[in-house]
Amino acid sequence: MKYRHLFFDLDHTLWDFETNAKATLSDLYQQNELNTRGIPDFSDFFDRYSYHNERLWDRYTKGFIKQDELRWKRMWLALLDFKLADEPLSKKMAVEFLEQLPAKNSLFPYTLEILQYLKEKKYHLHLVTNGFEKVQHHKLKQSNLHPFFEQVITSEASNSLKPNKEIFDYALLQSGAEKEESIMIGDNQNADIQGGINAGLDTIFVNHLRVEPHVKATYTIHHLKELEDIL
Repeated sequence: MKYRHLFFDLDHTLWDFETNAKATLSDLYQQNELNTRGIPDFSDFFDRYSYHNERLWDRYTKGFIKQDELRWKRMWLALLDFKLADEPLSKKMAVEFLEQLPAKNSLFPYTLEILQYLKEKKYHLHLVTNGFEKVQHHKLKQSNLHPFFEQVITSEASNSLKPNKEIFDYALLQSGAEKEESIMIGDNQNADIQGGINAGLDTIFVNHLRVEPHVKATYTIHHLKELEDIL
């Protein structure tokens, strides 16, 4: 085998963040009775949350804001779009979101099957994620993914963020892997693919959304089952 160590991203690659986040926010919308507070339609609220979350995650990964600001400001800005300027509510919902989100367990099709296939082929599986330490481990437990991975490398533990080279160096060190026998597998062209390239790793772009690639990965797939053709 050319590769022995496989480094996976979690959110949007294996764990269906969009589906799980939407379900969690729907629960919060009802629990906090936002329909009585000037937000009559959940879909509109989810659209605004998604918009601000994407922008703030980009700022977070580039080092412009800290975790705490990301966590509550995505709620604050989404509520502000409906002229609901309630900072205590924003911070309350931010806490509730991170408490309830990891309990959701929707995965992309064939996730468990491909991980089992790779384990049976004696690959060493690891995760490299920008997600928060406690939250990511809870997600893995709730979705039955934890037993597949030997190392779970988070931005908090490594004190770095994808696409920075340092988080990948830390992952290699923790796993005892060499670059030449390792490959990074993820959905985010900047964080996962360019990040892997920055660290000298081969890469697999998991293009679930079939977007036009702007970073050249070593391989591109559109369904997790296609990993069987590569590994």
